[in-house]
Amino acid sequence: MAVIVIGVASVASGDPAWPSLDKVVGRPALAGTELLDAAGDLSMGMIEGVDRFLDLEIRKTMENPGRASRQELARMLGLGGDHNPEGNGFELAGHRWDPIGQGHNYEVRDVRWWSAGGIMAEGLLFEPKAGRPLVDVIALPDADQDPEELGAIEPFRKRHQTYPFAAEMARAGCRVLVPVLINRSEYQGMSMREWLHRVSWELGRTLAGYEVHKIMAAVDCFKGQRIGSAGESISGKVLVAGWGEGGRLALYATALDDRIDGALVSGYFGPRDRVWDEPADRTVFGLLRAHSDAAIADLIHPRALVIETGHFPRYGFRLDESGSPQRWRRAATKRGKPGRLLEHSDEAVDTEVNRMRQGAAAVFRVQRAGARASWMGLLEKTGVDLRGVDREEAELGWIANSPLRDSSEIGARQKRMVRSIRRSNQRALVDSEAEREVFFQGVKIGNVAEYTESISGLRDYFSREVIGEFSSLQELGAPNARTRALEEGPKTISYEVMIDVRGEVKAYGILTLPKGMKQDGSERRPVVVCQHGLEGRPQSTTGEQDYHYYKAFATRLAERGFVTFAPQNLYLGWDLFRILQFKANAVGCTLFSIMVPQHRQITKWLSGLQFVDEKRIGFYGLSYGGKSAMRIPPLVNRYCLSICSADFNEWVWKNAATDQRSASYSYANKGEYEIFEFDLGGTFNYFEMAALICPRPFMVERGHFDGVAPDTTVAYEFAKVRALYASRLGLGDRTEIEWFVGPHTINGEKTYEFLHRHLDWPSPID
Repeated sequence: MAVIVIGVASVASGDPAWPSLDKVVGRPALAGTELLDAAGDLSMGMIEGVDRFLDLEIRKTMENPGRASRQELARMLGLGGDHNPEGNGFELAGHRWDPIGQGHNYEVRDVRWWSAGGIMAEGLLFEPKAGRPLVDVIALPDADQDPEELGAIEPFRKRHQTYPFAAEMARAGCRVLVPVLINRSEYQGMSMREWLHRVSWELGRTLAGYEVHKIMAAVDCFKGQRIGSAGESISGKVLVAGWGEGGRLALYATALDDRIDGALVSGYFGPRDRVWDEPADRTVFGLLRAHSDAAIADLIHPRALVIETGHFPRYGFRLDESGSPQRWRRAATKRGKPGRLLEHSDEAVDTEVNRMRQGAAAVFRVQRAGARASWMGLLEKTGVDLRGVDREEAELGWIANSPLRDSSEIGARQKRMVRSIRRSNQRALVDSEAEREVFFQGVKIGNVAEYTESISGLRDYFSREVIGEFSSLQELGAPNARTRALEEGPKTISYEVMIDVRGEVKAYGILTLPKGMKQDGSERRPVVVCQHGLEGRPQSTTGEQDYHYYKAFATRLAERGFVTFAPQNLYLGWDLFRILQFKANAVGCTLFSIMVPQHRQITKWLSGLQFVDEKRIGFYGLSYGGKSAMRIPPLVNRYCLSICSADFNEWVWKNAATDQRSASYSYANKGEYEIFEFDLGGTFNYFEMAALICPRPFMVERGHFDGVAPDTTVAYEFAKVRALYASRLGLGDRTEIEWFVGPHTINGEKTYEFLHRHLDWPSPID
């Protein structure tokens, strides 16, 4: 049994007027269903139900987590590749042979070192003037701190966000490296961290992963330095200490790299059940399934872990009057995700510490991060010999004061760090097509049967790992459809429909029937599911509302004899629905993890109607509805065909390209901050998604003036689809693309012919 999917475009000038529809008086129910008596905005009510469902799923996941593992944490952070380039070591940055500063008993130098993906990391290295270091320390600032602040280098020491613990540890005899992190300065209407995160995420990477790689590569540098004829290592123990974002990275890096002997986590540790409320770059796909802060801390055991609580960095983006992240906006000037850093109470931190399976860490209450007692406690717990180390703070004794730093140098260094990650992502984008070819290399194309069997595993992977699955939605309840007559025209009558999916998850839409159609089972009609796009409603597809995009295609197709159903998708409510995506991401799912079960239930209900042919159900979507046409039919086997309108393109390029030519098309700098899906670069572009629809019919509808993408990238991606169907499987009659002169709109010509042909229903024009 199959269902059809079609994508919709916008309306060209000179189109016929929209259908004239009148409200049905009395509003009786469709025969065989209960009367829908719900009031209010049914579309928004459906969205709010999904919100409650996601909150419940987060609570359930937190109460029954899986087991954390280093391998899975590394995968979620995107830590592929080699973090240990051959011969790695610290180099002097900027060809400065002289130290940039002097401390009580140490010197400070600009250094750089190689990290993964050809990225050059930079930072400040505090080295003892004489003798071996007591211990090697990687001191990590918050994202909005420059390394100079941790080193108390003028004028940065006066900011007082933290104690200058890098300089204090250097004064105690430690060798200390302070890496540069990407800051939160605004760029393209979002933070710089979010801008880099978006692209990285699409390519199976994360910004946090890049920065953890830098830490691990720095450990390589420490461990690789040797002296004497025997090649004895200069480095002994290696510790990591960080505040805010640095605390987060210290936790991750120490859990992943057992060469790190202990960690100080400050200004970060606590419950992560509201990680979806934080800035976008804090997102890790599936984090809450097994990797709470406590679970990650368990991966550090039995090594030392010290936690500071009481002083958290503050940062918020797009907050409302109360200081909370925005949840609704129609024309925001800022493009990034609203969010703020979590500030946990001491009680909340204690609760999370007590969840550790391997025993509690040492917890210090501080007024300002980086307190001497905290890092001294870390040194003691790791067995560092502290005899002769002054345990008291020395007034101004840790200040490195010569020469002063030029702020322009600081800015230039930050730009180099951003440019380095951006270039690495663009190289990964170029390589991603080859990665997908390797990912699909097990698919057999000798014949259709062989192909269908061999691709089934990839379809399962797409469902589990890319789209994500809620176990609670895998078994659906009874549809329990409620309906009421809505509108009628000269040739059609429509009904509002509410269907139960599971629990708080419902499906709402408009069913449109041709007048004169027999409903007693003596005839069975094909169905076209007509999906609207971003911020649309089912009503957008039926009449005057949004006609310039949709051309009332749900009604027009019903006038041609098809039964149509226009479902409400989840892309409604601006920030409201976008935050739902981040809630789903926190437990390894997406909005499609909900929409796929909705469509399974919709097609199940449609198949049970006496006047519907269950083997002829189709899906037709515009824009975000076209996005749905690429993701839902692969996983809903009742869809027998899919048409993608005003969306099909080289999707990974559209999300990950940051060059100037791509700027007008790329989502990297747009307001749709929920659009990115983890690691499509290495798994499923639109050709690969179409391959999951194959051998069912598949069509693309494309206007030359559609700003979604240039014609060239659309043609490039579709050429691969055409080659699969026509040259590999001999199914050239099952796929096509219609090019028309027009904008982002449904054209309604070749797609209608495609539907009539493959749904086996005579065209009224023939």
